Amino acid sequence: MQAIQLFSQGSPEVLELKEIAMPVLKHGEVLVQVDYAGINYADVYQRNGQNPASLPCIPGAEGAGTVVEGNGVLPSGTRVAWLSQPGSYAEYLAIPAWKLIALPEYLSTCNAAAAMLQAVTAQYLCETSYRAQAGDTALVHAGAGGVGLLLTQILKHKAARVISTVSTAEKARLSQAAGADHVVLYTETDFVSAVKDMTQQQGVHVVYDSVGLHTYLASMASLRPLGSLVLFGQSSGNVPPIDPMQLCRQGSLFLTRPTLAHHVADAGSLQYRGLRIFTWLREGILDLRINQIYPLEQAAQAHADLESRQTTGKLLLAVSATARNSLTREKT
Repeated sequence: MQAIQLFSQGSPEVLELKEIAMPVLKHGEVLVQVDYAGINYADVYQRNGQNPASLPCIPGAEGAGTVVEGNGVLPSGTRVAWLSQPGSYAEYLAIPAWKLIALPEYLSTCNAAAAMLQAVTAQYLCETSYRAQAGDTALVHAGAGGVGLLLTQILKHKAARVISTVSTAEKARLSQAAGADHVVLYTETDFVSAVKDMTQQQGVHVVYDSVGLHTYLASMASLRPLGSLVLFGQSSGNVPPIDPMQLCRQGSLFLTRPTLAHHVADAGSLQYRGLRIFTWLREGILDLRINQIYPLEQAAQAHADLESRQTTGKLLLAVSATARNSLTREKT
């Protein structure tokens, strides 16, 4: 089978397409043919060395496809999705059965792969990390990114007010289309001043910050007393240690640094969050935006595009031969 492998950490060019042996199933695992794999910043951090990796390895942790060998656990032919299984940039994947969510008929494997990680992230951010309520004002950084667009839609469904930050006018239009009440072009405007003006100098109830190093101090300055800073990414770099007295001086702020793995660490949590987003998709509360689908062999280009900060919505890899052929037909 074909897979993308990492033999060293570095720039996108270290992602290599290789022919490797098929996975060998262990007890409780099933073999899945991967149709689509999601591309996420966690994959970039694994590739560039920001997160540790045991080399060689196959990147990717999210995808959707079809069970080809159920190992007595799941019927062959079951369409499934997952969001926390290493090695997803490969044509076939051995995965513990409890990590799989069976797909409803109305959801394609393409859309499932696009939704799983980012939509579940958006769900736990506003229903666990900070429980958004009607009347809250939230600041969402990277408002036109994959999580940002989905998070904005969920927050608006909950009747919260959303202020987003983006880098371009085109991204501003996308964020507004997702429901953002106000959009700040941080390349032209100081977002702290803008937020304070929009909130009569009170600040927001919560900041959802995936940018990290370049924004965390200004994010804290944007909060009202007793506000919450939810740091869930570090696209600009890791946040240094924060003195707890800084939180005290700025209004007895709450700070959390959640990660997806702890929110889907067991079958019950995974099924609950997965089925929650499936319901939102069916009811039209969530509208997916797939920015681009790349064939598996273009994984390096996909990573370069993601890091350029010029993409919006979700990036996917078409992994199986069927998915890649479908992609070719669409281009012709």
